[in-house]
Amino acid sequence: MGTKYGGYMGRYLDIDLSTGKVTDYEVSDEDKELYLGSKGLGARILYDNLRKGVDPLGPENVLIVNTGPLVGSGAPCTSRFNISTKSPLTGAILSSNCGGNFGIHLKRAGVDGILVRGKADKPTRIHISEEKVEFLDASDLWGMDTEETQEKLPARAGKIVIGPAGENGVLFANIISQERAAGRGGAGAVMGSKNLKAITASGKKKVSVVRQAEFEKDVKKWISILKAHPTTSETLPAYGTGIFVNRCNATNTLPTHNFKRGSFEEADAVSGEALADTMLEKNFGCVSCVIKCGRRVKVEGKEVKGPEYETLGLLGPNLENPDLERICEWNYIADLMGMDTVSLGNTLGFAMELNERGLWESGLSFGKTDGIAEAIENIARREGIGDELALGVRHLSEKYGGREFAMHSKGMEFPSYEPRGAVGHGLGYAISNRGGCHLGGGYFIYFEATGPITMDPHTTRSKPEFVAMFQTLLDAVSSAGNCQFTSFALIPKQALELKPYGAIYRTISKVMEGAGPILKLVLKQPGIMPFTLPGELIPHPKNISDLTGMRMTMGNLLAAGLRGYLIERMFNVREGFSSRDDSLPERVTREGQGGNPKWVVPLDKMLPRYYDVRGLDERGIPKPQTLSRLGVKV
Repeated sequence: MGTKYGGYMGRYLDIDLSTGKVTDYEVSDEDKELYLGSKGLGARILYDNLRKGVDPLGPENVLIVNTGPLVGSGAPCTSRFNISTKSPLTGAILSSNCGGNFGIHLKRAGVDGILVRGKADKPTRIHISEEKVEFLDASDLWGMDTEETQEKLPARAGKIVIGPAGENGVLFANIISQERAAGRGGAGAVMGSKNLKAITASGKKKVSVVRQAEFEKDVKKWISILKAHPTTSETLPAYGTGIFVNRCNATNTLPTHNFKRGSFEEADAVSGEALADTMLEKNFGCVSCVIKCGRRVKVEGKEVKGPEYETLGLLGPNLENPDLERICEWNYIADLMGMDTVSLGNTLGFAMELNERGLWESGLSFGKTDGIAEAIENIARREGIGDELALGVRHLSEKYGGREFAMHSKGMEFPSYEPRGAVGHGLGYAISNRGGCHLGGGYFIYFEATGPITMDPHTTRSKPEFVAMFQTLLDAVSSAGNCQFTSFALIPKQALELKPYGAIYRTISKVMEGAGPILKLVLKQPGIMPFTLPGELIPHPKNISDLTGMRMTMGNLLAAGLRGYLIERMFNVREGFSSRDDSLPERVTREGQGGNPKWVVPLDKMLPRYYDVRGLDERGIPKPQTLSRLGVKV
């Protein structure tokens, strides 16, 4: 195989668990140029290797684990790997990105990515080294939690594992590496369906760099940028993503009572500030991370990973729960069981509202913490009410009713942002290819509610264009192998010093509202940006260029993100998805937040404009000329 580019090991492995056969899978340099790696390239490979209608939990589904060129290069915040597969939760394409150290170890073994097919006839683990791929008996590991499993595996290897939730087919089971999770969409259930308990990798190979001296300067400068920016050097290290609890509460974007409201009177009790003051032992980060947003807390005297913002919001205010200690406990149990806390908190909230309305007597009630820990374990083991909770919100709504307040899109439960308080972010939930997702939808909440400068959260002006732009940028950043949190440093630190709602603040906000036509032009013709921007603004293109030797301009970076989006979209189209699936529940489109009929997500106004800027037709399907212009073959 090989490659002419730096940053890549030049090898993908095609592993068939049914036959035990391992072959090389050819990934051309052209596809590396078009899609970079990780999320985008994973979608391309999945599209090429999966036929329409495959059962996500059947042996024909393919699980792709891959990396981007920046992974293992020494660039900051590049300890990442990506999972691509067909989601058992949604039936759509799934991309789930993760920290931990597995991606780095996979490249040290001389491998950029793997395709896993088929199903082993007994519990199995795979070990990948520079010399060979081994299929090892994992019967002794089956039934163990994610922590026990990793402790039993080779100490110096990179590891990804599943817990009981993945073994038992929980549709939102995740995959764990160290204490990080490839959380959304049920990739852990796909691993479990293949009788695959774990994958380990080890080796001593190094990533090659085309322009070593220049790249070292790039990395040094990038690190200095992250260390100098208040968000990445102060706020996130001090409070983690939990800093957004109080910010969202103040802007009516904190989901409360199954997204019935956008604020919670006791929000501060479960905030990042409260966690730092009362429970934080220390913070931590992934390999090569200079931000270190991770939390360490004690649960029953044991130091463990603490909750992120999504977990705080959805296991806290969304359940009317102000008990921070319980949230930490439940987060730890969920991690041990190997399940996504976003879908978990949303599903519990929906079950509580079903119980409240007399539609399903689940025994779960808002504000009551007794029995939640037991319910989480029951979900993982598919026992009692856990057997149905394991199937997620969409299944419960189809069986028991309540579709109008079932908070999901395409079957994927919403993360912890109430979209009626940030309508552009709500659009992102609807059009995300993997379903209701803040990152896959462009994370526009930062420019409507939580960031240093925000637009009117209820206007639709320029929102479709901004959502498409940030969705494209974040896809490109992920495809390169970089943590998306580095994008926080793209906002000039001077913006954090502006007087909130002062004259300059208001002027910038208004300029953003009028930026739609410019954003549309750039997205339609990314080639009009044949240059790189100063490293203080967007360092990614120059770093990628000096690492790989590719000609990487801002236009090329955007084009890679656009192609990844389009091939994901075409995967979903092939599975029967269309504009009817780019939808939101009536709670957020018809039921005005706080009784204000104007505070809804006007999806009908934004969706046609989003399709236009993306080059999709009225059915939400990419136009042939859009695919042709960007070189996306289907």
